[in-house]
Amino acid sequence: MVWKPHVTVAAVVERDNKFLLVEEEADGQIVINQPAGHLESGETLSQAIIRETFEETAWKFTPTALIGIYLWQHPQNSTSFLRISFTGECDDHNPSSKLDDGIIRALWLSREQLLTSNYRVRSPLVIRCIDDYVSGTQYPLSMLKSLLNLSR
Repeated sequence: MVWKPHVTVAAVVERDNKFLLVEEEADGQIVINQPAGHLESGETLSQAIIRETFEETAWKFTPTALIGIYLWQHPQNSTSFLRISFTGECDDHNPSSKLDDGIIRALWLSREQLLTSNYRVRSPLVIRCIDDYVSGTQYPLSMLKSLLNLSR
């Protein structure tokens, strides 16, 4: 058997002590996640997070730093995820834009609201990425290297 983790990107965006999150349906449940999704063929990691954030929230995202790279295995089905988490800024919201299938809405919640409410997070990565961001963990985007479309 060949092990192939799913490569995903996620955005941690803070504004007025609240984080941009999405309420979505996953595995028959309503959960909270960062704007996140799979890397697609032919795109860079930065392009992927810009696209995913817009598709899931209708906000234009500009990445400014990396928060971390996380490997997580789903306890029920053993699917592995390699998540590259970015931070950055959002502007130019387009509320008339149709959101991705499965996304119910985008919302802004504080960390405390997320922990003390009835919201269920999609995975432990949601809180971990926020906590790493809050602790000041950031790495320059220059760490990312893309060798796509090189003629050599």
